[in-house]
Amino acid sequence: MKIYNTMSKSKEDFIPLEEGKVKMYVCGPTVYNYIHIGNARPMIVFDTVRRYFEYKGYDVNFVSNFTDVDDKIIKKANEEGVTADEISKRYIAECKKDMEGMNIEPATKNPLATEEIGGMIDMISTLIEKGYAYEKNGTVYYRTRKFEGYGKLSHKNLDDLQSGGRALLVTGEDEKEDPLDFVLWKPKKEGEPAWQSPWGEGRPGWHIECSEMSKKYLGEQIDIHAGGEDLIFPHHENEIAQSEAANGKTFAKYWMHNGFLNIDNRKMSKSLGNFFTVREISEKYDLQVLRFFMLSAHYRSPLNFSAELMEAAGNGLERIVTSSGNLKFLMENAGTDRMTEAETELFAQTDRFKENFEKAMEDDFNTADAIAAIFDFVKFINTNTDGNSSKEYLEKLHDRLATLADVLGIIVDRDEEMLDEEIEALIEERQTARKNRDFARADQIREELLAKGIVLEDTREGVKWRRA
Repeated sequence: MKIYNTMSKSKEDFIPLEEGKVKMYVCGPTVYNYIHIGNARPMIVFDTVRRYFEYKGYDVNFVSNFTDVDDKIIKKANEEGVTADEISKRYIAECKKDMEGMNIEPATKNPLATEEIGGMIDMISTLIEKGYAYEKNGTVYYRTRKFEGYGKLSHKNLDDLQSGGRALLVTGEDEKEDPLDFVLWKPKKEGEPAWQSPWGEGRPGWHIECSEMSKKYLGEQIDIHAGGEDLIFPHHENEIAQSEAANGKTFAKYWMHNGFLNIDNRKMSKSLGNFFTVREISEKYDLQVLRFFMLSAHYRSPLNFSAELMEAAGNGLERIVTSSGNLKFLMENAGTDRMTEAETELFAQTDRFKENFEKAMEDDFNTADAIAAIFDFVKFINTNTDGNSSKEYLEKLHDRLATLADVLGIIVDRDEEMLDEEIEALIEERQTARKNRDFARADQIREELLAKGIVLEDTREGVKWRRA
């Protein structure tokens, strides 16, 4: 298996720190509102990475945090006249609903920044003791230049940052030893939540939380650290500086970053009016379609979101779901149980689809090519099954399709809806009318069912129905 490592700018063979295990940390959202579709991309991408590791038999410890103390959360709380804790709890719950809708597996641990303050204080204290940090009037800064490897992830030069890095400067910048130093702890302001520390009441900077939570729940060294490419600098760069200075060890072996998401070929922003939350998307599309869309391109490539592309994703997903439904229908009506010799040979041919799927995923998780392999498999299924197929053959095809789709988090089996007795009776009556060549009554029943939102489809396998 090869993974593109942002640190080395190349694909590297994946060799875990501990055989058979993967320790993976993914930066989670700041919970001050509903998550947007830009948040959804890393959630879906790295959930899929995790699923593939599990498919290959790895024991995955997957940690993803919620930033539940932040300027944006405090601003939202002040606007509503409630506490920051109320805002963060509300939107953590809403985020989890959206994640469930996108079929994202629950993390092994979702740590909250506010519950890990003590550990952050300990790490900051260690950095001060080692000379990597210093305190000025209640603010603790990190000495960026003291860490020799600073810039190795983002491939930025400190001198270039010095000349063009005004964005790094914060309140209290005049007290810094160096303009490039960043904040580890900030003093309390009126109306803000605060915690006691050796440097007075205050709260941690953003970067320190991930360094501490990764260490606590995964250890001083981890296999994979991941997130959106917007986090490479300064967030992940600062995490490396903090963690490696405090722990004296390489922080993460592999750094993975997904590409940006654009809306109709423009950067998503509220000012442009093209900002969409996952909740808003769910009102127009099944979130399985959003997931399928997100995986239709390689995770490192920029991805353009548009109504046309979502419709195309919906159609592609429908091909897979329909094929699964056809298999289940045939299974229920199969005349024979055991596979024939010819079916055994046919099923053996499907190994190539599984192999192509795995080959794509082993090459830096190329989900676009993995989906192509599933489409090839679906075409094979549709061509090589009919009403004479055995139940065993159909079941094996269905299991293989469901297994491959599940690696991508795609659910191929829709929940079966029960028809009420009246509709069931009408379908049965229509079948009887057709046998008696009473086609006028059969057509009348079809129209009655359509009025009730039931569409009938006469196929070679028999009568099927779906909701209109």
